[in-house]
Amino acid sequence: MTASSIPDAAPPVLLVHPGPHGVAAYAREIATAVREQQPAARLSTADALAAVPPGTPVHAHVTDRLWGASPEQATRVVVDLAGRHPLSVTFHDVPQASDGERNRPRRRAFYRSVAEAARGVAVNSAHERELLREEGVWKGPVAIVPLPVETAEPSALIAGDDAVGVLGYFYPGKGHDEALAATVSAGMTRLTVLGRASDGHAEDLDAFVRRASAAGVDVEVTGWLDDAEMLARARRVAVPVIAHRHVSASGSLTSWIGWGRRPLAVRNRYIDEMVELRPGALRVVEPEDLAAEVAISRIEAARTWHGLDPVPFGRADAAHAYRRWWAEVFR
Repeated sequence: MTASSIPDAAPPVLLVHPGPHGVAAYAREIATAVREQQPAARLSTADALAAVPPGTPVHAHVTDRLWGASPEQATRVVVDLAGRHPLSVTFHDVPQASDGERNRPRRRAFYRSVAEAARGVAVNSAHERELLREEGVWKGPVAIVPLPVETAEPSALIAGDDAVGVLGYFYPGKGHDEALAATVSAGMTRLTVLGRASDGHAEDLDAFVRRASAAGVDVEVTGWLDDAEMLARARRVAVPVIAHRHVSASGSLTSWIGWGRRPLAVRNRYIDEMVELRPGALRVVEPEDLAAEVAISRIEAARTWHGLDPVPFGRADAAHAYRRWWAEVFR
């Protein structure tokens, strides 16, 4: 279906959250892209929904951490919302083994309850759709709308800072330990954490910095950076690395690609899917080969830049996909 043939029916009210949480920022990004195509699209925060008449369709981006202090509280809030409004949802951070023995069943219950209450369920990858099935959360229809990539202005290759870089919030399982091991094995002595600790993981980050220092690696933690600063720092990193042990969909991956970088990405089901969507944008490596690839990329800088412009599937494509889907969900 072409853009011109997308049904012109009004989309649901788009729920957006304030604040720096990655899912909140993404919800605002998609809402902006939809409004660029349909200026009459309505936005609302959760607090302002009381002014929206019951029965009005609503779309929400959902992760339990955004909707409550616990999965149980988040369940009550979102299921109550679905009781007042026909609801479509995009699931993020879907349950998997990395949630641990205590939180995994609680998060499964949250996503299962929301899926059962919603009119339609979307995720950002086929990998996540399979996770929903494998975790016993949802086996019904699931729409797939990949995370979009917006291509930043191309730039000449910038001299590397001789550091391995890992992008995004720090938390166990994000791949920092794997990146550190590869840094040491490759004979490098610098690692940059482009971001800050995820809430509740400041002590984990401090411990990581100490472990790295004991191994002869100096870790720089940039903390929060605005868009321009982050772009500049990401383009100076010598070797960008994505080595998540557990992943649903990765905003870090799309950011690296949007900035022109071709990160070393440790193979998994999600990475294979993204390679198919955006050929040439990633350098896929097996886990056991990461250190050797880091060492090569340190010397051959061009390996870490993809040169694609534009990168397939941007924000306008995501907005088109959502509009087509909503036309089916709320017809």
